[in-house]
Amino acid sequence: MNLSLIDPFVLAQDYPDTLTEKLQSGHATCLRFDHTGDYLASGRVDGTVVIFDIETNGIARKLQGHTRQIQSLSWSRDGRYLLTSSQDWKCILWDLDDGSRVRTVRFEAPVYIAELHPFNHLLFVASLFEDQPILVDVSSPKPIKRILPSAPLRPQATNGEDIDPAVAAKQAAQDAKHSTCVTIFTAFGNHIIAGTSKGWINIIETETCTTIHSMRLCNGVVILLRLASNGRDLLVNSSDRVIRTVLMPDLSQLGIDLEPSNIKLQVEHKFQDVVNRLSWNHVTFSSTGEFVTATTFMNPDVYVWERGHGSLVKILEGPREELGVVEWHPSRPLVVACGLESGCVYIWSIISPQKWSALAPDFGEVEENVEYVEREDEFDVHPAEQVHQRRLDLEDEEPDVVTLDRVKGDIEGDAAGTFGVPVLLDIEDSESGEDIIAVGPGTMRRRTPGTGREAVNGDTGKDSGSTAQGVSRGAARNRRR
Repeated sequence: MNLSLIDPFVLAQDYPDTLTEKLQSGHATCLRFDHTGDYLASGRVDGTVVIFDIETNGIARKLQGHTRQIQSLSWSRDGRYLLTSSQDWKCILWDLDDGSRVRTVRFEAPVYIAELHPFNHLLFVASLFEDQPILVDVSSPKPIKRILPSAPLRPQATNGEDIDPAVAAKQAAQDAKHSTCVTIFTAFGNHIIAGTSKGWINIIETETCTTIHSMRLCNGVVILLRLASNGRDLLVNSSDRVIRTVLMPDLSQLGIDLEPSNIKLQVEHKFQDVVNRLSWNHVTFSSTGEFVTATTFMNPDVYVWERGHGSLVKILEGPREELGVVEWHPSRPLVVACGLESGCVYIWSIISPQKWSALAPDFGEVEENVEYVEREDEFDVHPAEQVHQRRLDLEDEEPDVVTLDRVKGDIEGDAAGTFGVPVLLDIEDSESGEDIIAVGPGTMRRRTPGTGREAVNGDTGKDSGSTAQGVSRGAARNRRR
């Protein structure tokens, strides 16, 4: 119903322009939409994962299993499973049907980022701190870990020529210094794209765990890799303060029409701030891949570039704090980002006037007052017994508050059977329940503002300590007065 109220001409706008909402449940450090855009996962600094319902901006579920800051989030294709990685050296695969842990995998180092296979939720790849990346199969209770190479693929000698031993030794020493910072799957999951600390991009075959192509892209560290929805456009953020879009070949044609030696990665655009030399905290593609969005270091603004001409089209003015992770809604012009200081989730979207005439075909909007002609039976007085009986009949109908009705056309292709997070009716499991306390049998009231704020906001002991310190300082000032 809400979609029909929006002016279709406003829906034609491709990018948001206004900061419209702010969500908060603890201190958020990373964000990720599911593939349909119905839910937003938020990883907090205390290790809790919060699932927001985008339609209502309420909390659908909370997941508690990590003890340190959440580093990355990855949804399965159907939206039922969520993979979380944390600084506590663990990755957890969650089943959102009941909030249970399907698998918990512990590594020998903190996890940078972990991503699920696009078609197999029991297979994921993880990048570790100062260690080799690992491909993990959790189809059995005991996970199977396979180490992936970080060294780039060097050209082999041809025509019987031998490589100079000094050159080979120098290359081996350089390759030993490579460490993988980020790994993602390709669109079909047959290959893994890895970015190294020396600015190289490696393409690794998933089945054999061998590198089939390497390319040096920049001189800095590859911080983040993102694929567009079409699977052919790669977005690279590096420490040299340049954002690059790379055109990738169709890797599904390897062995058919494409040989590994013929793979070429072509840089399409380079986005940078040549005046202020800004560094970029996080980058992402738009839903269609036509725009590139980035948050900046020590700057509250969000930059939006158009890929067609490579030009800056919009600077979204944010709150007065630096922003971290930024994400674009999978189907709508809606951008979310989390603040580094407050941990709030900020939402930019389009404010559109509503067309109430879409509610009913006989409803008409008027520009000025007109004389209304009433119907003959419009204000007839009915007997009280008849009105009371009509109300009793309506009370016999049991409303269904659990089943989620989806709008036709919202879900396309193979996502038609998308999983929906069950609605929680227990007041203790919902975010709103933390503001409500029981005062008697069957009687609830809202908590007094300011009381138990640590529990409401999910603050850590450090935050509560700073609050107590602020109270003591205020009391000291009052005594001096």
